[in-house]
Amino acid sequence: MERYFSVAIVTLLCSLMIFGMALTVARTHKRTGVLAPTMTGDPLLERTIRAHSNSVEWLPIFLPSMWLFAIYWSAPWAAALGLLWIIGRIVYFIGYLSAPLKRYPGFFIQSFAAFALLFGALGRIIFLMMQG
Repeated sequence: MERYFSVAIVTLLCSLMIFGMALTVARTHKRTGVLAPTMTGDPLLERTIRAHSNSVEWLPIFLPSMWLFAIYWSAPWAAALGLLWIIGRIVYFIGYLSAPLKRYPGFFIQSFAAFALLFGALGRIIFLMMQG
């Protein structure tokens, strides 16, 4: 199990990131005066909610891909790409809050990391299946 400590830490850092984004949504509700459950009416609130929701939507792609990459390829590389994904999501979140078009650099960073994990794991699994 020690082999996967780095991937486990990245998984928990991902959870902390999502929690931090949720807190930002709550603070933005309060700051804008648009209280939950209302989710529209202020552009900053709407961008904050979308940035958080978009990050949550990527979790089913990112987390299994990172873990399968770690199992079938390399835990250190999976953790490194996982950290890159988190950095990309944070850049995305901050950019989206300031202006919608500023989300793209973070989107491309996290997309690269997620797809490297996804296709790396998929390719390795297919390769191993064909071997045996």
